Amino acid sequence: DLLVADLDKEMQEAKVVEKAAQADYEKLMADASEKRAEDSKLLTEKSTIKANTEDALQEEKGRKADFTKSLMEAGEYLQSVHGECDWLLKNFAARKDARAGESDALANAKAVLSGADYSLLQVGATRTGNLRRR
Repeated sequence: DLLVADLDKEMQEAKVVEKAAQADYEKLMADASEKRAEDSKLLTEKSTIKANTEDALQEEKGRKADFTKSLMEAGEYLQSVHGECDWLLKNFAARKDARAGESDALANAKAVLSGADYSLLQVGATRTGNLRRR
């Protein structure tokens, strides 16, 4: 009788331990399932973020290429303007003298046509015959 009672008691304890273990197992499986769902959701979100970031990167690379091309064109234009400016600075005095000479020549021609006499002012100068008589 004592052996049967001990056996029943051990069976009862084993059932209680097994129920507790089953409950722990079910809780562990539920937690794992919840964790997998969260991880799946997080993975989807991160994949979306990664795709958006890659799209933005490609767009920025295109903008950079356009901007670089624009900078190169501006540099080429600046270089050509610099060359023209250097030429203007180099030849400024000669061009200024030529303009002054042309202005004086036009003023003299106008005065001659108006009847002024420059023969006294041009002592020692020879006539080149630039004016035609009609």
